Amino acid sequence: MLDHLSFTAPEPKVISGAKQDWELVIGLEVHAQVSSNAKLFSGASTGFGAEPNSHVAFVDAAMPGMLPVINEFCVAQAVKTGLGLKAAINLTSAFDRKNYFYPDLPQGYQISQLYHPIVGEGEVIVDMGPGIGRRVRIERIHLEQDAGKSIHDMDPTMSFVDLNRTGVALMEIVSRPDIRGPEEAAAYVAKLRQIMRYLGTCDGNMQNGNLRADVNVSVCPPGAYERYQETQDFSHLGTRCEIKNMNSLRFIQAAIEYEARRQIAILEDGGSIVQETRLYDPDKGETRSMRSKEEAHDYRYFPDPDLLPLEIEQTWVDAIAGDMPELPDAKKARFVQVLGLSEYDAGVLTAEVENADFFEAVAAGRDGKQAANWVINELFGRLNKEGLTVETSPVSAAQLGGVIDLIGHGAISGKIAKDLFEILWTEGGDPAQIVEARGMKQVTDLGAIEAAVDQIIAENPAQVEKAKANPKLAGWFVGQVLKATGGKANPAAVQDLVAKKLGG
Repeated sequence: MLDHLSFTAPEPKVISGAKQDWELVIGLEVHAQVSSNAKLFSGASTGFGAEPNSHVAFVDAAMPGMLPVINEFCVAQAVKTGLGLKAAINLTSAFDRKNYFYPDLPQGYQISQLYHPIVGEGEVIVDMGPGIGRRVRIERIHLEQDAGKSIHDMDPTMSFVDLNRTGVALMEIVSRPDIRGPEEAAAYVAKLRQIMRYLGTCDGNMQNGNLRADVNVSVCPPGAYERYQETQDFSHLGTRCEIKNMNSLRFIQAAIEYEARRQIAILEDGGSIVQETRLYDPDKGETRSMRSKEEAHDYRYFPDPDLLPLEIEQTWVDAIAGDMPELPDAKKARFVQVLGLSEYDAGVLTAEVENADFFEAVAAGRDGKQAANWVINELFGRLNKEGLTVETSPVSAAQLGGVIDLIGHGAISGKIAKDLFEILWTEGGDPAQIVEARGMKQVTDLGAIEAAVDQIIAENPAQVEKAKANPKLAGWFVGQVLKATGGKANPAAVQDLVAKKLGG
């Protein structure tokens, strides 16, 4: 499936300090909201944008005596995500209580998985350029419930709490410290998002907070990462700081750049890095301290007494695996190998699952390269210009396919096709019926085309002499004939006739 990729060792981002060079080491904890209509331990809705505190069940609000009940669909979504990341699925897992107090966490603890996660080790192949892939190892994926949201800007003296998100299922995807630069970190998150959107396990909406990342950053002297690889001793990597709740690929890159330079400045000044949690301020372009970094023992984890260990059967996992969709890497490889697309075009078309589905509908039974050219150049170009997506496109896949069919049958030329596309965009309708009703059919009658060629030649004797002396000027006659026939004359037929007339 990945024959089109060559794998390379991660190339570290080298940052020159005042005294020496430094290398970046990055690990990410990505929190992905599970695509599910109900929360992880209650039947409350997960719908976004509802009135505050309108999607809160008694168990979400931590009412006395309320017990959590596991949502099987959320478990299935986590398993599917693990399979999509080539990860081990643990048939036995367990939930733990992570104890900490926040106003938007009514229970005073979060139900999570520390000791026995549902998904074990896997990997993500990150695209770093045409034909170049990097492997980032996944350490684990565990299920946990989200907290609510504190709102501080509605009143000068009070804060408000919205518990609608409380209890929503999250998958926390924890990577190894395999990422070596800001661009690779952003590409890794983008690839995770792409895979989960193909799987249908997370919608990847970063603006709504449905996908966000905690970014762990440290710096080390050149060669230290290689020593870590040999020994698995994390002390070689330097002290890390965690930047919380990043929900923008651009901000992830900017925050890593700033944080790395901050740490380098401290170290070169003789100081030491304090392991802590930090926030990124996009307005100031800097990170700032939030709190000292907690370790597992600080949260006083213990097995949740209200939830039995989760035991699943291999046959259930196999059934989920048997219903997996084609994933982006496999689809991209198929587009290249079977449809003959370039790596670049295949990458553009598979970047979003909706785009890939649209293209496949257009390309069905047609020339793949021609379909790709129309989808990428004409459709995507116009969608970008208008700020639209394929879901809101005025031109459907069936309509665009109809345009390509008319070209293939010789009914219209490429120029007429672009005029037809404009009509479809602004007015809609059936391509074949529009061509028929508006007299847009290509002229294929050689007699009529020859008459037009003869007329242009007769009217331009000086140009004829120039073209006979320089055959490259024959294109002028072709253009004039096409102009005279309103672009309806078959271009190939015009070229043949012009060549014969001038050659004689």
